[in-house]
Amino acid sequence: MFSILTYCYLKTLAILLRSITALGSRIAGRPVPRPDEVRRIGSRDPWRTITIHVYRAAKPTKGPKPRVPTPLHGSDVEFCQTISQNTEYTVLDVPYRLAPENPFPAALNDVEDAIKYAMSRTEEFDLSRISLSGFSAGANLVLAASATLFPPNTFRSLIAFYPPVDLAPDAATKVAPDPSGRVIPIPVARLFTRCYVPPGMDKRDPRISPKYADLHRFPHRLLVITCDGDSLALEGEELAQKLEKLPGRHVVSERMAGCNHAWDKRTRAGTPQREARDRAYALAVDMLNEA
Repeated sequence: MFSILTYCYLKTLAILLRSITALGSRIAGRPVPRPDEVRRIGSRDPWRTITIHVYRAAKPTKGPKPRVPTPLHGSDVEFCQTISQNTEYTVLDVPYRLAPENPFPAALNDVEDAIKYAMSRTEEFDLSRISLSGFSAGANLVLAASATLFPPNTFRSLIAFYPPVDLAPDAATKVAPDPSGRVIPIPVARLFTRCYVPPGMDKRDPRISPKYADLHRFPHRLLVITCDGDSLALEGEELAQKLEKLPGRHVVSERMAGCNHAWDKRTRAGTPQREARDRAYALAVDMLNEA
């Protein structure tokens, strides 16, 4: 674990970055989450619960509903609404604990607990059509969970937006396809990894870096969205290319031009970035609606 001084240093920087992100969200006028239901479910820790936002499917379907958990709580309301309004999927927006207060494996544990909760509710959810989705760190978590914590073929599909899949190399070695844009600063990328991975942990652990997981354990249907102004783009695309070569796979990988990491959270109507966001969300809808 971290020393006291290291922990205080990392927490101070993390709080500063979270405050800047929250301020940016308010300035950008990001929509306020308005889920159809809020649930508090149990976790493996008896003293705490996990708060889940539920967006019910607008398209009625007979029997249990399929579901998509999205582990980035509250910031993906437009995506959640797009999926629930254009597919038969009910969306569960799942939070996870943040580092350095709760380093690995706390966030992955929360994702696993939420998935197991849904899998236990066979009267409500169609277990044959459970799909996972995530953005950035959330994409890392669902990739890791699908390939290391559950048997193959547990999930019908997986949707990963700009995922970090390899935390082992130093951030300085990762280059965006178009480095002229607003890429993730190297010190910030290093901070994220340092906060999340405790000292002494092997960063090649597939629960931390899904790149090193057994390829045959990933869901057969995969959508990977990357952006050309993101230093994480190439590693996500590399994983998609490897999976596409396996028999019986349906893999869609698309890089969004003129877009940076997490670009879809701050788009304006009439801009190329908004068009790219709409395109990316439409690809997710198509992935879920395909028979």
